[in-house]
Amino acid sequence: MLLSLSQYLQTLSPEFGFFRVFQYLTFRAVMAALTALLIGLAFGPWVIRRLTELKIGQPIREYGVAEHLAKSGTPTMGGVLVLIGIGVSTLLWFDWGNRFVWIVMLVTLGFGAIGWADDWRKVVQKNPEGMRSGEKYFWQSVIGLVAALYLAFSVSETSNVRVLELFLRWVQSGFSNDLPPKADLIVPFFKTISYPLGVFGFIALTYFVIVGASNAVNLTDGLDGLAIMPVVMVGSALGVFAYVTGNVNFSRYLLIPYIPGAGELLVFCSAMAGAGLAFLWFNTHPAQVFMGDVGALALGGALGTIAVITRQEIVLGIMGGVFVLEALSVMLQVGWFKYTKKKFGTGRRILKMAPLHHHFEKSGWKESQVVVRFWIITMLLCLIGLASLKLR
Repeated sequence: MLLSLSQYLQTLSPEFGFFRVFQYLTFRAVMAALTALLIGLAFGPWVIRRLTELKIGQPIREYGVAEHLAKSGTPTMGGVLVLIGIGVSTLLWFDWGNRFVWIVMLVTLGFGAIGWADDWRKVVQKNPEGMRSGEKYFWQSVIGLVAALYLAFSVSETSNVRVLELFLRWVQSGFSNDLPPKADLIVPFFKTISYPLGVFGFIALTYFVIVGASNAVNLTDGLDGLAIMPVVMVGSALGVFAYVTGNVNFSRYLLIPYIPGAGELLVFCSAMAGAGLAFLWFNTHPAQVFMGDVGALALGGALGTIAVITRQEIVLGIMGGVFVLEALSVMLQVGWFKYTKKKFGTGRRILKMAPLHHHFEKSGWKESQVVVRFWIITMLLCLIGLASLKLR
């Protein structure tokens, strides 16, 4: 919005020439981060008070970690604060004509709505199950598939008109599996290795990345500050990928696909980093507010969508290794328990408790130790991911 306003003012008089700085993507990205940070810090206390007044407190499982029982009643659904900061800041600073930012925002809000419904049922309606897993997965799948279908044709086109034309040609061809060459699965650290996906392969991969990332971040959000800081770090790193992917010179030099318009995602990533840091101010141990599914599902979906647009799905798996391990720990724990119960009559566990961060707590680590060590691991993984830009 401010970009369009600055361009309009410059047409009125040369005196407004200083507004040219708004045309620089890096300037708008920095301002987006600052705007989201200030919004979060300014409205955080008010949001926490409102959540407390509405008695939207987090229930704590009695069979969980004993030390967490003291957190019972802490306001949850604080992810709303993050989404407000991201939404307002992004709308102020990004180019409204950019289709990639719009699709990321829609996916983010869509998954946020699912999380909000789940949190509301659990906390307000006192339904311990919240949204049924089948219902939640259905709506996640709807959003993931719609986004995947759109992105399958948009990563190689420059306008929504061209996207529609390509989609119609695909339908008329009898749903051919051919797809423009930019929709390959890129293998990091190897400049000549990539795998063509085809339409259906791309849709399946995109669906898996978006829905998988959303649920992985949600599973990680179990300790004070554990999920939000890795989201900030991974999101910031993806912003770097978006910037170079959307720049024809940088992308050619670094041997990565050039995707026109992808650079504008840097504004969204910066807003996510600023809003995340503001939320961490209130979420650090001992947390004054929890993010809830409304924030975790939304932020995970955003990370997955950005990774698909920038063609860095595998790099997301590297940088978000903590999220991947948390999700795998739950899958392995549940799978092994069901298998052993069916075979031996008694369920057995691999970990002391899943997700993985609870296993370390049960092993004697303090909550702050788990959180900070997972942050350090994420930082190292993000550096490895960024190194893939040059090491090809």
